[in-house]
Amino acid sequence: MKVKLTGILAIFFIVFCTSFISLTDIKPVRILQQMNDSIKSIKTVRAHISALERVENKFLTAKSEIKLQVHPRRLYFKNSLKKLEILYNHGQLNNKALVKPNTFPYVPLMLDPTGNLMRKNQHYTIHELGFDFVGRSVAFTINKDKEGLNNFKYHGKVNKNGYSCYFIEYENKNFSYVDYTVGNKETVTSIALKLVVNDYLVRYKNDLLNDYGFLKQGRIIKVPTLFCKKATLYIDEKMMLPVAVSLYDEIGIFENYEFTKIETNRPIKEEEFSRSYSGYNF
Repeated sequence: MKVKLTGILAIFFIVFCTSFISLTDIKPVRILQQMNDSIKSIKTVRAHISALERVENKFLTAKSEIKLQVHPRRLYFKNSLKKLEILYNHGQLNNKALVKPNTFPYVPLMLDPTGNLMRKNQHYTIHELGFDFVGRSVAFTINKDKEGLNNFKYHGKVNKNGYSCYFIEYENKNFSYVDYTVGNKETVTSIALKLVVNDYLVRYKNDLLNDYGFLKQGRIIKVPTLFCKKATLYIDEKMMLPVAVSLYDEIGIFENYEFTKIETNRPIKEEEFSRSYSGYNF
Protein backbone atom coordinates (compact mmCIF):
# COMPACT_ATOMS: atom_id res chain seq x y z
CA MET A 1 0.00 0.00 0.00
CA LYS A 2 2.87 2.37 0.79
CA VAL A 3 4.33 1.83 -2.68
CA LYS A 4 0.95 2.59 -4.22
CA LEU A 5 0.57 5.85 -2.29
CA THR A 6 4.11 6.93 -3.15
CA GLY A 7 3.41 6.22 -6.79
CA ILE A 8 0.25 8.31 -6.75
CA LEU A 9 2.14 11.24 -5.23
CA ALA A 10 4.96 11.02 -7.76
CA ILE A 11 2.66 10.75 -10.77
CA PHE A 12 0.44 13.64 -9.86
CA PHE A 13 3.16 16.06 -8.92
CA ILE A 14 4.88 15.29 -12.23
CA VAL A 15 1.57 16.04 -13.93
CA PHE A 16 1.45 19.35 -12.03
CA CYS A 17 4.72 20.43 -13.58
CA THR A 18 4.03 19.33 -17.13
CA SER A 19 0.32 19.78 -17.76
CA PHE A 20 -0.09 23.28 -16.33
CA ILE A 21 3.20 24.94 -17.21
CA SER A 22 1.45 27.26 -19.66
CA LEU A 23 -0.79 28.79 -17.03
CA THR A 24 -0.13 32.45 -16.33
CA ASP A 25 -0.30 31.90 -12.60
CA ILE A 26 1.66 28.75 -11.87
CA LYS A 27 2.31 29.51 -8.20
CA PRO A 28 0.00 26.77 -6.89
CA VAL A 29 1.91 24.23 -8.99
CA ARG A 30 5.31 25.32 -7.75
CA ILE A 31 4.23 25.71 -4.15
CA LEU A 32 2.57 22.30 -4.01
CA GLN A 33 5.52 20.64 -5.71
CA GLN A 34 7.96 22.23 -3.27
CA MET A 35 5.74 21.21 -0.37
CA ASN A 36 5.75 17.63 -1.63
CA ASP A 37 9.56 17.68 -1.98
CA SER A 38 9.92 19.04 1.57
CA ILE A 39 7.62 16.37 2.99
CA LYS A 40 9.56 13.62 1.21
CA SER A 41 12.86 14.96 2.60
CA ILE A 42 11.76 14.59 6.23
CA LYS A 43 13.65 11.96 8.21
CA THR A 44 12.59 13.09 11.68
CA VAL A 45 10.11 15.64 12.98
CA ARG A 46 9.16 17.12 16.32
CA ALA A 47 5.98 19.20 16.45
CA HIS A 48 2.98 20.30 18.45
CA ILE A 49 -0.37 19.58 16.80
CA SER A 50 -3.77 21.12 17.42
CA ALA A 51 -6.55 19.02 15.92
CA LEU A 52 -10.25 19.64 15.39
CA GLU A 53 -12.32 16.77 14.01
CA ARG A 54 -16.04 16.49 13.43
CA VAL A 55 -17.48 13.30 14.89
CA GLU A 56 -21.19 12.83 14.20
CA ASN A 57 -22.64 16.29 14.90
CA LYS A 58 -20.03 17.62 17.30
CA PHE A 59 -16.40 18.66 17.18
CA LEU A 60 -13.63 17.04 19.19
CA THR A 61 -10.40 18.92 19.86
CA ALA A 62 -6.99 17.74 20.97
CA LYS A 63 -3.53 19.16 21.54
CA SER A 64 -0.56 16.86 21.32
CA GLU A 65 3.19 16.62 20.89
CA ILE A 66 4.95 14.16 18.64
CA LYS A 67 8.45 12.86 17.99
CA LEU A 68 8.56 10.93 14.75
CA GLN A 69 11.21 9.03 12.84
CA VAL A 70 10.01 8.22 9.34
CA HIS A 71 12.11 5.13 8.42
CA PRO A 72 11.81 2.79 10.20
CA ARG A 73 8.71 4.39 11.63
CA ARG A 74 9.04 5.26 15.29
CA LEU A 75 6.69 7.52 17.17
CA TYR A 76 6.21 9.03 20.60
CA PHE A 77 2.88 10.82 21.10
CA LYS A 78 1.71 12.74 24.14
CA ASN A 79 -1.54 14.49 24.98
CA SER A 80 -0.73 16.23 28.26
CA LEU A 81 -4.30 17.35 28.95
CA LYS A 82 -5.67 13.82 28.68
CA LYS A 83 -2.51 12.31 30.21
CA LEU A 84 -2.30 9.96 27.25
CA GLU A 85 0.98 8.63 25.87
CA ILE A 86 1.66 6.36 22.90
CA LEU A 87 4.91 4.70 21.84
CA TYR A 88 5.23 2.87 18.53
CA ASN A 89 8.23 1.14 17.00
CA HIS A 90 7.73 -0.61 13.69
CA GLY A 91 8.71 -4.26 13.94
CA GLN A 92 8.43 -4.39 17.73
CA LEU A 93 5.62 -5.74 19.93
CA ASN A 94 4.12 -7.39 16.83
CA ASN A 95 3.70 -3.88 15.40
CA LYS A 96 1.38 -2.93 18.23
CA ALA A 97 1.53 0.39 20.04
CA LEU A 98 2.25 0.82 23.74
CA VAL A 99 -0.51 3.02 25.14
CA LYS A 100 -0.60 4.64 28.57
CA PRO A 101 -4.34 5.44 28.96
CA ASN A 102 -5.98 8.06 31.13
CA THR A 103 -8.69 5.70 32.35
CA PHE A 104 -8.82 2.66 34.63
CA PRO A 105 -6.81 0.42 34.98
CA TYR A 106 -4.18 3.11 34.13
CA VAL A 107 -1.62 0.52 33.12
CA PRO A 108 0.09 0.44 29.70
CA LEU A 109 -1.71 -1.57 27.03
CA MET A 110 -0.48 -3.05 23.76
CA LEU A 111 -3.00 -2.10 21.07
CA ASP A 112 -3.35 -2.45 17.32
CA PRO A 113 -2.99 1.06 15.79
CA THR A 114 -5.70 0.17 13.25
CA GLY A 115 -8.03 -1.50 15.75
CA ASN A 116 -11.29 -0.27 17.22
CA LEU A 117 -9.90 1.00 20.53
CA MET A 118 -7.23 3.24 19.00
CA ARG A 119 -9.36 4.42 16.09
CA LYS A 120 -12.53 5.17 18.02
CA ASN A 121 -13.63 8.77 17.37
CA GLN A 122 -10.47 9.41 15.35
CA HIS A 123 -10.30 10.40 11.67
CA TYR A 124 -6.83 8.88 11.26
CA THR A 125 -4.55 6.32 12.83
CA ILE A 126 -1.17 7.07 14.40
CA HIS A 127 0.34 5.95 11.08
CA GLU A 128 -0.93 9.21 9.55
CA LEU A 129 0.63 11.47 12.19
CA GLY A 130 3.11 13.88 10.64
CA PHE A 131 3.01 15.59 7.26
CA ASP A 132 2.68 12.64 4.89
CA PHE A 133 -1.10 12.62 5.10
CA VAL A 134 -1.24 16.22 3.81
CA GLY A 135 0.74 15.33 0.70
CA ARG A 136 -1.45 12.29 0.13
CA SER A 137 -4.61 14.34 0.64
CA VAL A 138 -3.53 16.83 -2.03
CA ALA A 139 -2.60 14.02 -4.44
CA PHE A 140 -5.89 12.23 -3.81
CA THR A 141 -7.82 15.47 -4.33
CA ILE A 142 -6.19 16.00 -7.71
CA ASN A 143 -6.70 12.36 -8.67
CA LYS A 144 -10.47 12.67 -8.20
CA ASP A 145 -10.83 16.14 -9.73
CA LYS A 146 -10.62 16.31 -13.53
CA GLU A 147 -10.25 20.08 -13.39
CA GLY A 148 -6.95 19.64 -11.55
CA LEU A 149 -5.18 22.82 -10.56
CA ASN A 150 -7.87 24.99 -12.08
CA ASN A 151 -9.60 24.57 -8.73
CA PHE A 152 -6.52 25.57 -6.71
CA LYS A 153 -6.19 29.29 -6.06
CA TYR A 154 -3.24 31.14 -4.60
CA HIS A 155 -4.26 34.01 -2.30
CA GLY A 156 -0.83 35.42 -1.48
CA LYS A 157 1.17 35.40 1.73
CA VAL A 158 -0.43 35.55 5.16
CA ASN A 159 0.71 35.06 8.76
CA LYS A 160 -0.48 31.84 10.37
CA ASN A 161 0.54 30.89 13.91
CA GLY A 162 3.69 32.99 13.62
CA TYR A 163 4.70 31.57 10.23
CA SER A 164 4.80 33.54 6.97
CA CYS A 165 2.75 31.29 4.71
CA TYR A 166 1.55 30.81 1.17
CA PHE A 167 -2.24 30.59 1.37
CA ILE A 168 -3.77 28.14 -1.11
CA GLU A 169 -7.44 27.26 -1.39
CA TYR A 170 -9.12 24.45 -3.29
CA GLU A 171 -12.82 24.17 -4.06
CA ASN A 172 -15.01 22.11 -6.39
CA LYS A 173 -18.73 22.90 -6.21
CA ASN A 174 -19.60 19.66 -8.02
CA PHE A 175 -18.85 17.62 -4.90
CA SER A 176 -21.59 15.03 -4.33
CA TYR A 177 -22.23 11.39 -3.37
CA VAL A 178 -23.00 8.32 -5.46
CA ASP A 179 -24.03 4.75 -4.73
CA TYR A 180 -21.41 2.02 -4.29
CA THR A 181 -22.06 -1.71 -3.89
CA VAL A 182 -19.79 -3.34 -1.32
CA GLY A 183 -17.74 -6.25 -2.66
CA ASN A 184 -16.27 -9.30 -0.96
CA LYS A 185 -14.24 -8.61 2.19
CA GLU A 186 -14.25 -4.86 1.83
CA THR A 187 -13.89 -2.37 4.68
CA VAL A 188 -14.51 1.35 4.68
CA THR A 189 -10.76 1.92 4.59
CA SER A 190 -10.17 -0.43 1.65
CA ILE A 191 -13.06 1.15 -0.28
CA ALA A 192 -11.78 4.66 0.43
CA LEU A 193 -8.30 3.70 -0.80
CA LYS A 194 -9.67 1.98 -3.89
CA LEU A 195 -11.85 4.92 -4.86
CA VAL A 196 -9.28 7.51 -3.70
CA VAL A 197 -11.79 9.25 -1.42
CA ASN A 198 -11.82 10.36 2.20
CA ASP A 199 -12.23 7.53 4.73
CA TYR A 200 -14.03 9.74 7.25
CA LEU A 201 -16.62 11.00 4.73
CA VAL A 202 -17.58 7.43 3.79
CA ARG A 203 -18.01 6.58 7.48
CA TYR A 204 -19.98 9.72 8.28
CA LYS A 205 -22.37 9.44 5.35
CA ASN A 206 -23.19 5.79 6.13
CA ASP A 207 -23.23 5.82 9.95
CA LEU A 208 -20.04 3.74 10.07
CA LEU A 209 -17.89 6.01 12.22
CA ASN A 210 -16.60 3.21 14.42
CA ASP A 211 -17.04 0.21 12.12
CA TYR A 212 -13.60 -1.06 11.11
CA GLY A 213 -14.49 -4.62 10.10
CA PHE A 214 -15.72 -6.13 6.85
CA LEU A 215 -18.93 -4.66 5.50
CA LYS A 216 -21.77 -6.87 4.29
CA GLN A 217 -21.23 -7.85 0.68
CA GLY A 218 -23.90 -6.37 -1.57
CA ARG A 219 -24.69 -3.49 0.76
CA ILE A 220 -25.19 -0.19 -1.04
CA ILE A 221 -23.42 2.77 0.56
CA LYS A 222 -22.90 6.40 -0.39
CA VAL A 223 -19.39 7.47 -1.37
CA PRO A 224 -18.14 10.97 -2.23
CA THR A 225 -17.25 11.80 -5.83
CA LEU A 226 -14.25 13.85 -4.67
CA PHE A 227 -11.80 13.66 -1.78
CA CYS A 228 -13.32 16.83 -0.31
CA LYS A 229 -15.42 19.78 -1.44
CA LYS A 230 -13.00 22.44 -0.24
CA ALA A 231 -9.58 22.66 1.39
CA THR A 232 -7.32 25.38 2.69
CA LEU A 233 -3.56 25.07 3.13
CA TYR A 234 -1.09 27.40 4.81
CA ILE A 235 2.42 26.48 3.69
CA ASP A 236 5.38 28.04 5.49
CA GLU A 237 7.60 29.80 2.94
CA LYS A 238 10.86 28.79 4.67
CA MET A 239 10.25 25.14 5.51
CA MET A 240 7.75 24.65 2.65
CA LEU A 241 5.66 22.55 5.00
CA PRO A 242 1.93 22.87 5.70
CA VAL A 243 1.47 24.48 9.11
CA ALA A 244 -2.33 24.41 8.85
CA VAL A 245 -4.77 22.42 6.73
CA SER A 246 -8.57 22.30 6.76
CA LEU A 247 -10.92 20.04 4.81
CA TYR A 248 -14.61 20.70 4.11
CA ASP A 249 -17.59 18.72 2.83
CA GLU A 250 -21.09 19.91 1.86
CA ILE A 251 -21.88 20.69 5.52
CA GLY A 252 -18.73 22.62 6.37
CA ILE A 253 -15.37 21.96 7.95
CA PHE A 254 -14.83 18.37 9.08
CA GLU A 255 -11.19 18.46 10.10
CA ASN A 256 -8.50 21.01 10.84
CA TYR A 257 -4.87 20.44 11.85
CA GLU A 258 -2.36 23.08 12.86
CA PHE A 259 1.35 22.49 13.47
CA THR A 260 3.64 24.61 15.66
CA LYS A 261 7.13 24.29 17.16
CA ILE A 262 8.16 22.29 14.09
CA GLU A 263 11.68 20.85 13.99
CA THR A 264 12.71 18.61 11.13
CA ASN A 265 15.70 16.35 10.57
CA ARG A 266 17.26 16.89 14.00
CA PRO A 267 18.41 13.44 15.14
CA ILE A 268 16.29 11.74 17.78
CA LYS A 269 18.18 9.50 20.19
CA GLU A 270 17.41 5.79 20.20
CA GLU A 271 16.38 5.90 23.86
CA GLU A 272 13.67 8.47 23.11
CA PHE A 273 11.68 5.67 21.53
CA SER A 274 12.00 3.52 24.64
CA ARG A 275 9.35 3.21 27.36
CA SER A 276 12.04 3.77 30.01
CA TYR A 277 13.10 7.17 28.67
CA SER A 278 13.18 9.91 31.31
CA GLY A 279 9.91 11.82 31.47
CA TYR A 280 7.74 9.08 30.00
CA ASN A 281 5.12 7.37 32.15
CA PHE A 282 4.73 3.90 30.69
